[in-house]
Amino acid sequence: MKKLILLFAIGAFTFSVTSCKIDKEESGEMPELDVDVDADAGELPEYDVDWANVDVGTNTRTVEIPKVVVVMEEEEVEVPYIDVNMPGEDKEERTLMVEAEVSGNKHDIEIQEIRASKNRLYVISRLEKLDTDLGDKTVRVQDQVDINAPDLDVKHIIIGNKVDRVFNNNYTYVNSMNDLDESIRNAEVIYKR
Repeated sequence: MKKLILLFAIGAFTFSVTSCKIDKEESGEMPELDVDVDADAGELPEYDVDWANVDVGTNTRTVEIPKVVVVMEEEEVEVPYIDVNMPGEDKEERTLMVEAEVSGNKHDIEIQEIRASKNRLYVISRLEKLDTDLGDKTVRVQDQVDINAPDLDVKHIIIGNKVDRVFNNNYTYVNSMNDLDESIRNAEVIYKR
């Protein structure tokens, strides 16, 4: 029993030494005891530790989720075709397509010009609002040009008011041709409708 008390005292001392700073001011010694004790075993203290309370769940938010019913019909139409020859460059045929998602009123989109500068093509389209009311429907309008040219970087610019739809973030919108950067205005026009 004496050894148990001594171990407990040493443990308590060790705990208190490691949890604070202690400066030794003078030496000491443990008392010598010759005691005959009869005691119950006792209990260790219990601790209730409070830490951060973490809850995981869901919140209700209103977000836009596209629910578009599109009926695609195949039709033969005349599509403009451009053939670009650059010395020492291999060509590949591809389609340059511009598309906008609109609601409120029907819109028309049309590729007006394609300009070239170094290794980049600028596809300049016009988005025009029409009088026909779409009600609560959302539709996509598109135009395209086929091109046979080397692999060039393509940047789409739409002249017109951007309709507030997430899909329309794929393109740069400007109010008029005068709002184009000077480098684009000075680029060579290779196609004009």
